[in-house]
Formats: sequence, structure tokens, C-alpha cells
Amino acid sequence: MSLTKVTFTNPEGQTLSGRLELPADQHPHNYALFAHCFTCTKNLGAVRNISRSLTNRGFGVLRFDFTGLGESEGDFEDTNFSGNVNDLIAAADFLSKNYNAPSLLIGHSLGGAASIFAATKIYSIKAIATIGAPSNPKHVTHLLKSNLEEIKTNGQATINLSGRDFTIKKQFLDDLESKSLPKIAKNLNKALLVLHSPQDTTVTIKNAEEIYHAARHPKSFISLDGADHLLMEKRDSLYVGNVIAGWASRYVDIAEEPKLKSNHQVVASLGNVEGYTTQMKVGNHYLIADEPKQVGGNDFGPSPYELVSAGLSACTAMTIKMYVARKGWDLQHVEVHTSYSKSHILDCNNCDDPNAKIDTFNREIKIEGNLDEKQITRILQIADKCPVHKTLHNDTQVITSLL
Repeated sequence: MSLTKVTFTNPEGQTLSGRLELPADQHPHNYALFAHCFTCTKNLGAVRNISRSLTNRGFGVLRFDFTGLGESEGDFEDTNFSGNVNDLIAAADFLSKNYNAPSLLIGHSLGGAASIFAATKIYSIKAIATIGAPSNPKHVTHLLKSNLEEIKTNGQATINLSGRDFTIKKQFLDDLESKSLPKIAKNLNKALLVLHSPQDTTVTIKNAEEIYHAARHPKSFISLDGADHLLMEKRDSLYVGNVIAGWASRYVDIAEEPKLKSNHQVVASLGNVEGYTTQMKVGNHYLIADEPKQVGGNDFGPSPYELVSAGLSACTAMTIKMYVARKGWDLQHVEVHTSYSKSHILDCNNCDDPNAKIDTFNREIKIEGNLDEKQITRILQIADKCPVHKTLHNDTQVITSLL
């Protein structure tokens, strides 16, 4: 995973802080926006876990702090629900201008309600997933409890939520009262996934039912049985991320991996837009080769020489395992560490001459087991007899023709 700190401005000119997570081994096939819960931040454990699950499935994910929260500018007391919606639209504009327009929108709790409203104004969005979302934004007023009268009388009140003090103004309540989520959901015309826990005591399961019934197809519901509202258990948030990634793949555009075919054991395919990221079919297996970033690659896969080194390491380990199995020796584990470089030829007469360097594979072998010194010495000798090792020492030829 690649994590980058990003900033962008909302319609009020305030700078919002976010984290853009990208897959470790590919360019994102789609981008997702994450809207966190009421008074939470982008760094809530559940938000990070869900984002990580999505990046593992090829999505790029932007999670950010709403105005006045976390590292973002602005005063929370001056914000309202509509402001959260505008922040999401600003985040989508940032992705569109600097990366690719988001196709997936994910919202947790009140962020889920904001996501449904924002999706009607972010035209690139094809799928929305809500987690523990209220069916009406004004639902959060029950969290304010005894402070409601003070807010209505004095125009504001300081309340404590999750151990932190927040000032809530009457304009926040007025804005919530004017929003009708079922009406918006009914005319959404985008795929919707509703995830909710039957044991959620903060936002009851009745809210999920109301959202689901109001929305038109395609719509889906997943019960998060046993989970709490904030998904504090890591396994719950990881599950949510994997479910959303799998569900969304039906509604967003994901380019098919190239179906490489060859009469040879290996085929490598490289286009004119991927840099050095090379699709490969190795036997019956698919993988990626690349170059490090310092030489212009994306580092999405091993370099060609790393692949050669990998072949030597694997062949060495397998050869040792075959030999000791025939001998019946007690070998519990073997590790083969290999790296490639160009080094001076041993005992070179003129080490300044470029021709005095030779391709060198440095190989270290770690052996675990009940073995005596004689057995270990023999194992090291056998290592030099692995087929790949022999190939590297033999005279070889590469016959090239046009296909």
C-alpha cells in the first residue's frame, strides 16, 4: 500500500486534510471516497481498516477530515450537515482533477447519510455503501439529549461526545431537520449497499430498513451481526471492507487482466502507457514485473534480476529439500537469501577495468534441523548443484525470432 498526505479546499476556502491510499502492486482500477462518522476523523481504526481492504482489491481510497475535525481547517461549531456534503463534493473534484473521478462512495454513520446526498451531485459515482447510517440525518439529535433545549434557547451548547467537547449551534439542528433521506434515496438511480448491525444501539437497525425500502434497485443489504456502531473490532471493519470491494466490483468498471497466451513457458507483455510495469504469464501463473521508482518504474513487482534471483533461491531450496528427503535427514526448515550485483572478479589483476567485473549472485542459506556438521557441509555442496545454479554457470544461448 502507498499512503500519501493530500490537501484540498472546500467551497468556503478552508483546507481539508486527507490521506490517499493506493494499491501496492498496481494502478487503481477505481477511486473511492470515504465519509467518516459524526465527530470522528479519517484516522479512526475502522476507517483505516476498510480503506486497507479496498486498496488490497485494487481501489484507490481518499479518506479525509470534514471541516473543523482532525487536521482540517475550520470550526466544527460553524459546520452543518450540508457542509459535510459540500466537503465530499470538493473531495471528488480534487480526485477528478489530480487522479481519476471517484466511482465508489462509502459513508459511516452520519457520513453515510451525507454520502447519499452527495452522490446525487457527484456524477461519476456509480455505487454507494452506507455503514450504520441513520435513515434521517436528524437522528443524531438524540446524541445531544439534554442539550437540545439549551441549543434551541441559547443558539448553541457545548456537549461531550466520545470524551471530547464540541460546540453545536442551532443552525446545525435546523439543517438536519430540512433533510429527507428516504426521498433522496428513492430517486438515487445508483447502486446502493446498506450495511448495519442488528446490535447497533447508536443507530438502530430500523434505520437500515427505512433506507433499504426507500431506495430503488439495484440495492443490497448486509447484516453486520455482532458488530458495534463504530466497528471497534478489527475483524468487523476488515469484513466490511472486503464485502464492499466485492459488491462494488459488480457496478464499477474494472478492466480485465490481459489473457496472455503463449506456446512458451513465459510471456511478458508491455504497452506504451504502463511505464515498465509488465504483465507476465509464467507457466500457469500470472504476475507483474517492474523496475524500481528511481529508474522510472512503479515498483509494482520484482525487477528482472530479482526474478532471476528468485529462481535461484527457489531452486536451491527445492534441491536441498529433495536431497535431504532421500537421505532421511532431520531438516526442519531452509531459507535461501539471494541478491544480484556486479562485483570484481576474484583476484583481478586490473580492478579498474570495467571488464574486471562479473555478474554475481550472493547467496546465503539458513538451515534449521537436527543436523551434524558433516550433513550441513554436504547440504551446502548440494546447493551448488541445483539446476538453475548450473544453468547460470553453463554456456547458454538465446535464440530470438519474430513472432
